[in-house]
Amino acid sequence: MAFDDTKVREYLRATHETPHLTERDKHLIGLAVTMTRGCQVCTRGRIEKARAAGIGDDVLNALIGVVSAVNAGVASATARESYRLADTPSPEPCGELCSPGGTATG
Repeated sequence: MAFDDTKVREYLRATHETPHLTERDKHLIGLAVTMTRGCQVCTRGRIEKARAAGIGDDVLNALIGVVSAVNAGVASATARESYRLADTPSPEPCGELCSPGGTATG
């Protein structure tokens, strides 16, 4: 059976119809998400759409700086907290949830 993305497309269409965000807001949020998710193809598409909507490279570069800084902060905080947790007993093993096919136990 082929993948059916009908529900996803309906959800995306309904989400984009919100009156609470401008088209500019939606372009910038979309770009931030695709960058964070690490999809180069999607990010390129978002940059092209943002430019076509009149958003300049100065704004896009400012957004890229903020996204990069926030993601760096999240990575640093995650590592710091993980080191702290690694020094305490785990109440239950992580197992397949954290490391599919691996040997993580906590």
